[in-house]
Amino acid sequence: MQRYFLDQPFNEQRQVAIGGDDYKHIVKVMRMTPGQEILTVYDGEASVAMIDSISEDIVTVSQQRQLDKDNELPISVTIACGLPKGDKLDLITQKSTELGMSRLIPFAASRSIVKWDAKKGDKRIERLQKIAKEAAEQSHRNRVPEILSVQSVKQLIMYTDSFDIKLFADEEDAKSDMPHKIADRLKNVYHGQSIVVVFGPEGGLAREEAALLQDAGFLPVSLGPRILRTETAPLYVLSAMSYEFE
Repeated sequence: MQRYFLDQPFNEQRQVAIGGDDYKHIVKVMRMTPGQEILTVYDGEASVAMIDSISEDIVTVSQQRQLDKDNELPISVTIACGLPKGDKLDLITQKSTELGMSRLIPFAASRSIVKWDAKKGDKRIERLQKIAKEAAEQSHRNRVPEILSVQSVKQLIMYTDSFDIKLFADEEDAKSDMPHKIADRLKNVYHGQSIVVVFGPEGGLAREEAALLQDAGFLPVSLGPRILRTETAPLYVLSAMSYEFE
């Protein structure tokens, strides 16, 4: 059953109108008709809904029953990525959403080759939010990850100040005689906590950035003996978290 995230809750008559891109998907792509059922999600709560009517730009559906199953990770995971080249952030957004990410923070790292101006940045964030929504629907999530605007390292540190657990992927830590393995770091994480993990762009984090993070309470973590691409590292960590907590 196709899943759609609602912009508004069901009204007193247990009905809601669906428009925009979701309307086009229901009518033009899925070619659905009145009487068929879809899955809807609003504010983390999923329901089975039946299509009542289809107009020129609105699909009206009525709530049939609520679903109790929650498909979210039992911890809130924020992924912070140094701006990578090309469309790598699209891939990170899509796959990290499928793996349970709660939030994505792109940040301008000193080794980031690409630079986003305000106009370009707004369009890219809008695109990433759409990718996250589609991936959340496909993977039957109950919530769509939030995509924040591009931040500096200092802004990232300020934003995550109140998080329970703060980590950063560190290649230098991985090369040390006693690396801090992800499994060991996750032993101190419990259900319901918030965690942020910072990843550098191609070339990794500069040592000055690593020092700033450590001064702010971030702990270095090794992702194994192999060097992972910038788009692979977040998926590695999220997979480890799924194994540990699900």
